[in-house]
Amino acid sequence: MQFSASPPQEILLPVRPAFIAATLVAALLLNLLPWSGLLFWIKPDFVALVVLYWCIHQPRKLGFTAAWLLGLMMDVADGSLFGQHALAYSILAYAGIVLHRRVQGFTLTAQVLQVIMLLLFNDLIMLAIRMLAGGDFPGFQYFLGSFVAGLLWPPLSVMLKLPQRTRPDPDHV
Repeated sequence: MQFSASPPQEILLPVRPAFIAATLVAALLLNLLPWSGLLFWIKPDFVALVVLYWCIHQPRKLGFTAAWLLGLMMDVADGSLFGQHALAYSILAYAGIVLHRRVQGFTLTAQVLQVIMLLLFNDLIMLAIRMLAGGDFPGFQYFLGSFVAGLLWPPLSVMLKLPQRTRPDPDHV
């Protein structure tokens, strides 16, 4: 398997902060849907995925504070140990900011592997906190959501870049 050193670069318009906020709210609402059965185990953490996306693609516009606050909201919504998601999302945001140039240097399909590793690390942090607090090991199906989220990375990347793409000039030949 051979990956090109750098994907073709395109010039994008600046992203609007309101668009970033809307995507984060949409991800939070997707996480709050009542998933059950098999869908519960393969459900990706949409908030972690979108936080990671914006930390990789716009590291100066989304950082630790937003990740921490979104994590606290997820802790309250899930009824989990307070600070569990907040800590994991903050570390994920740090990893996304630190590795943003590396991840962007890969093609979109190669980015999937990087994203899966980062999301698995996020899940490991939350699992470690849960087990330190006395929880049981939920089984290896706990990690399936990270793989599903990794598979959602290419369509998410294309979808979130749509408002930033320039419209073709009809007068250009």
